[in-house]
Amino acid sequence: MKYNYLCYSLFLIFLALSFLHFYWAFFGNWGFEQALPKNVDGSLVLAPTSIDSVIVGTALLFFALFYLFLASQVIRIPKWINRTFGWLIPIIFLIRAIGDFRYVGFLKTVDSTSFAQTDYLFYSPLCLLISILGFMVLKKRGA
Repeated sequence: MKYNYLCYSLFLIFLALSFLHFYWAFFGNWGFEQALPKNVDGSLVLAPTSIDSVIVGTALLFFALFYLFLASQVIRIPKWINRTFGWLIPIIFLIRAIGDFRYVGFLKTVDSTSFAQTDYLFYSPLCLLISILGFMVLKKRGA
């Protein structure tokens, strides 16, 4: 797969995830509760606020811009930022895919909730895909 296609794919994924978090922060809650891990009794494990959604949305937007800048090469990214975030982003999402061994990730133990099923089918595979694409960018770049 070509380097630019990998970067643009990651840009689009991160941009969509960023927009979703900003939507949750400012406009609505469609899909919000379904995206949060729950205990076996159905109670939420996390209770994120709008500010939390803005912080995550902003981080995801920065990740999107990072891969856009890598692909377009319009803006030169300093080498230390390029190297640091080039490794940090795929590692973060690999760790998320593996999980916390309790509520999220492929290795979770609480697996009877509706969130757990969605996590197995969508969230963890998406995180693994992001990680793999990020590592492929590193390999193509020779980092």
